[in-house]
Amino acid sequence: MGKLIYSAIASLDGYVEDRSGAFDWAAPDAEVHAFVNDLERPIGTYLYGRRMYETMTYWETAGLDGDSHPVEVDYAAIWRAADKIVFSRTLDAPSTARTRIEHDFDAAAIEQLKRSSDSDLSVGGAELAGQAMSAGLVDECQLLLCPVLVGGGKRALPDDVRVDLALLDERRFGNGVVWLRYAVRR
Repeated sequence: MGKLIYSAIASLDGYVEDRSGAFDWAAPDAEVHAFVNDLERPIGTYLYGRRMYETMTYWETAGLDGDSHPVEVDYAAIWRAADKIVFSRTLDAPSTARTRIEHDFDAAAIEQLKRSSDSDLSVGGAELAGQAMSAGLVDECQLLLCPVLVGGGKRALPDDVRVDLALLDERRFGNGVVWLRYAVRR
C-alpha cells in the first residue's frame, strides 16, 4: 500500500505563492534540490491540480539540452518516470507522457489507488492537497520552509481543516531552508 504525501515549498509565513502568484523565492539551491530529488525518487504517481500540472510540465523536456545542472537532470528523469493524474475540469488532454486527466476529485478512487499501489503517491498543489486532507487521504505532510515572509498569497495549508500531526523528521540547510516531515495522526 502506498502513502499519499503532500509536499510543498512554502514561505515561513505559510504561502506557496505570493499575492502576485510569484514563487521565484522558492527556487531551491543545489543542496535542497538534491534532497528533494531523494524525497521524490520513491514516488510512483503524482496527483496534480491543473495549475500545478501546468507548472510542472517544464520537467517533461528539462535537462535534455545538455546544459542543465546535474540535480535538474536527475529531477527531470524522476518526474518523467512517474505517472501523473491531473484533476481539471478545463483540460481535455495531457501535454506530457504517462499522464491522464480526471475531471472530478474522487476520494474513493484515490483511496483505492493508494491501496493498490506498490509505491508512494504525492499530491501537488495546495488546493488539491486541501481536498485530499479534508477527505482524510493524506498520510504525510512534508514542508520545505524558505527564510522569507511574503505577507499573503496562496496558503500552503488549507483553512477550516483540522489534521493532527506527529513530527517524524526535520533538517536544516545552509541557505536557511528547513524541512519538516509529519505523519498524519489517525
